[in-house]
Amino acid sequence: MAATSPEPSLSAFSTAAYTPSTTAYTPSTTTQATSSSTSTFNFPTYTSFPPFYTLQPNLTTRARQLELWSTLVTSYCAHNRIFRLSLSSLPTDLFNNTHIHRSLKPADIRTVLDHMSKPESGPRIDWVPSTTKGEQSSSCYVYWKTIGEWADALYGWVDDTGQKGAVLTVYELREGDAVRSKDWRDMDEGMLRKVLNALVKRGKAQIFGQEDNAGVKFF
Repeated sequence: MAATSPEPSLSAFSTAAYTPSTTAYTPSTTTQATSSSTSTFNFPTYTSFPPFYTLQPNLTTRARQLELWSTLVTSYCAHNRIFRLSLSSLPTDLFNNTHIHRSLKPADIRTVLDHMSKPESGPRIDWVPSTTKGEQSSSCYVYWKTIGEWADALYGWVDDTGQKGAVLTVYELREGDAVRSKDWRDMDEGMLRKVLNALVKRGKAQIFGQEDNAGVKFF
């Protein structure tokens, strides 16, 4: 009987081997998402390497690995229009590959997200403060577009539709009929307020009130 080859280390693969590809495996689990889209996310080929699901001890290799995880998370969330991730109810196939029986440990998932939250990483996520004092955050906003890019998109729509000077509610901006075709529809309210605050800082908007029916005037 032939000897079983040892599982390769992530460092054994060249950087080129981890270039994202349109080649995909079809996940056996249903993707949890905020979108009604039934299209399948094409997982890049590097997610088929077992070592990808174990954080590597070599710092150079780990830095590359964390960057690949960051790209995967943002691409996956963009495809499925996921604005917020919760550690208690993560999409079943994002950090888990049932085809090779590998998954990222919960502690390592937090390490990946912590990496994505660093300013030098974008940041690509922003931890949502816990409502319990002293408790570690367990959910985060995912920035598959930056706050600035979302602000540009929203203000561009306001300008194109001739609504400068008008007062719109946060509800209308998130769930109104006029934004059904827009990428920011159903955005988590806390994240939308970050977008609106960016426009306030630019002198292009003013917010009235604090609740979901708060008004926003654009200039």
